Amino acid sequence: MALSRRGGRSRLTLVFLILTSITVITLDFRGEGAGLISSLRDGAADTLAPVRSAAASVLDPVGDALAGVTGYGDLEEENAALRARVAELEGSGLRGEAAQEELAEARRLLELDVAGDTPRVNARVVSTPVSNFEQTVELDQGGDDGVAVGMPVVSGAGLVGRVVGVSGSRSTVRLVTDPASAVGVRLTRSSEVAVASGEGPGVALSLDFVDAEADVDILELVVTDGLDGSAFPPDIPVGRVTMAEAAPGELQRRVEVLPVADLAQLRLVSVLLTPTR
Repeated sequence: MALSRRGGRSRLTLVFLILTSITVITLDFRGEGAGLISSLRDGAADTLAPVRSAAASVLDPVGDALAGVTGYGDLEEENAALRARVAELEGSGLRGEAAQEELAEARRLLELDVAGDTPRVNARVVSTPVSNFEQTVELDQGGDDGVAVGMPVVSGAGLVGRVVGVSGSRSTVRLVTDPASAVGVRLTRSSEVAVASGEGPGVALSLDFVDAEADVDILELVVTDGLDGSAFPPDIPVGRVTMAEAAPGELQRRVEVLPVADLAQLRLVSVLLTPTR
């Protein structure tokens, strides 16, 4: 009899949890109660942070070591610390393809010369997109480390995206491939200014507002324009032109750009601590 009562309570609890989940998902989808949903997400991110970090440290030795080199201070000091850490890792006899790839990414991140003396926070990617509908990744650094919504994020190759959500110890980055992403850019050879829009995972970015008569080269480098009001500093590599066509009578040239950052294999990134509005 007692077993039956326990089974009944378990079923009632399960039904309650399912109904609660449906309610929360519905509110989130409709955009109602956005503050509640955001608070729940941020709280969950901070609560689960130690668990994710522990798991990541076991599977990601290089990232775990470099994650400690963050600092909300002088860029030269942070780079010096990062160089020292890379040298230490090089001498530690790391084995395995993944570890070697991460070490190479750390070197590229150190060598990337963008945004002048803008301070930055080095971070590890702890979760990747779970669907094709939203192209975001989660970082193991958040508001407690100086990260704020709107800040650009780069890898060792170039632009990754922009911070769209922050909790104390975590931040969410919208990738440049997300359909909601739009970045002001400049073609380095032709000096054309355009807007690079995301078209989804594994798909080239599309450039808007490129004049039909513009002389655009295949493989031409595309960088952030850094115009007044832009969220991105100038000259961060975004991608290279893979297609440039203009149909007769059209006012714009159709241009596609392949991101230079390998967004499917992100491990280590830097958040540029730029002023945000």
